[in-house]
Amino acid sequence: MTARTVAAVDLGAESGRVTAVSFDGARLDVRVVNRFGHEPAVRRGLLRWDIDGLWASIRDGLGQLAAGDVSVSAVGVDTWGVDYGLYDADGALTDGPVSYRDPRNTAAMRDALSIVGADTLYDRTGVQLIPINTIFSLYADRHAAIDRLAPAARLLMMPDVFHHLLSGSMVSEYTAVSTTGAYDMAADRWATDILDALGIPTDILPEVAPPGTDVGALTGVAAEGALAGARVVLPAAHDTASAVVAVPFVDPAGLFISSGTWSLAGIQVDRAVITEASRRANLTNEGGYGGTIRLLRNVMGLWILQQCRRQWTAEGTALDYQQIAELAAAEPGFTSVIDPDAPDFLPPGDMPGRIRDYLARHGQPVPQTVGAVARCVVDSLALGYRTVIDDIAAVTGRRPPSISIVGGGANHTLLSQLTADATGLPVHCGPVEATALGNGAVQLTALGELSGPDQIREVIAAGYPLTSYHPRTDDRWESALERLRGLIAHRRSEVPTGTRT
Repeated sequence: MTARTVAAVDLGAESGRVTAVSFDGARLDVRVVNRFGHEPAVRRGLLRWDIDGLWASIRDGLGQLAAGDVSVSAVGVDTWGVDYGLYDADGALTDGPVSYRDPRNTAAMRDALSIVGADTLYDRTGVQLIPINTIFSLYADRHAAIDRLAPAARLLMMPDVFHHLLSGSMVSEYTAVSTTGAYDMAADRWATDILDALGIPTDILPEVAPPGTDVGALTGVAAEGALAGARVVLPAAHDTASAVVAVPFVDPAGLFISSGTWSLAGIQVDRAVITEASRRANLTNEGGYGGTIRLLRNVMGLWILQQCRRQWTAEGTALDYQQIAELAAAEPGFTSVIDPDAPDFLPPGDMPGRIRDYLARHGQPVPQTVGAVARCVVDSLALGYRTVIDDIAAVTGRRPPSISIVGGGANHTLLSQLTADATGLPVHCGPVEATALGNGAVQLTALGELSGPDQIREVIAAGYPLTSYHPRTDDRWESALERLRGLIAHRRSEVPTGTRT
């Protein structure tokens, strides 16, 4: 059988890649064509994404594919969630998309919840309350000194900003929309009454399309050479949704962790779980491929270490991630614990300094060395995963039997072992390029090459061996867990609850 190939564009919040994903009837292969870094920067007073730079990198990668000798049948883009572009009536961006890490979101969340109430918002959308949510960015746009929503005729989620550039499409893909906190996950429609209450115009909301939708011919780049005749096909366009497509679960009921800049940890369920217990646990319901829902929680993830490394480099200590992990492994564990999801750690900046300030405020030992800071972060991330497992078990009545880690974090040996230790569960790691594989697999399924989720996982399990870690017993994890739960309770006590409406 001749292999069928698609282009899977995967944009993370720190780096991106254009890949070629091929299926020969037995194996899915991924080849990175163009890998590039990127980051938001403050422009005109707000932290914005460099859309022009990202688009240039995507075009460069597609150009390399076009010049090759392997025919490419389709192109699809996945990105991080929650962020969006605003378009005027002529289909042009009205302004550069703002990053969810802009500090304006913290105040916007507080003000929006004082109007609609945290409990009401969760009951309607099933999405955890966190400042990055799209609904809070929209509220900030609406109530800015100059209303950023006023000139907008259409909103597109971030992956669909690029699908628009590729094909002219003006729809948004379901899994990306599900991250907004503005979509009713139980009723499967925009929560227009909530948006109305916040003064956010609903006429800008796009049509929502499922993953696998063909949105048209490739027109935004030269559809020639190997790209001649290529279509634009929506993958599971939220990067975590694409990553979960490619998780080769050892246990179907196991927990997944898509580990990168963010760690998204959860399970797959058949329908949204929106209960008093899930609200108290701050679990989120996000759309998945094949009619599934991902019941999960966002944990801050490797962003904290990424920002630490950036700061250490600026101070003259240039280390790669492997060297930082080795220094962390040489330090004793359980010395200090941070709440990774504390708002202190959301914006870019001097992360080691923020960690020290946070620990000093909370009466814990303050780490001074690179290794000690990194060990504090890695211990805290492992404990954060443990709280997700405990909360999911309490909400569903079933404890996941194992953990599957995919994405870049699957290569972090220390974090993987500590995750097994903290949770008491076996951890299975790989594949690293799960997001690109899942993106490509959904496109290939839409083209008729694969039959759906079960075959995708079978093919990936056969072609990508896993690295496994088994838990080691240490009673100190329980006392460290109590420290973290106290920090989490303190953070949550500062969120306004509002009243039910």
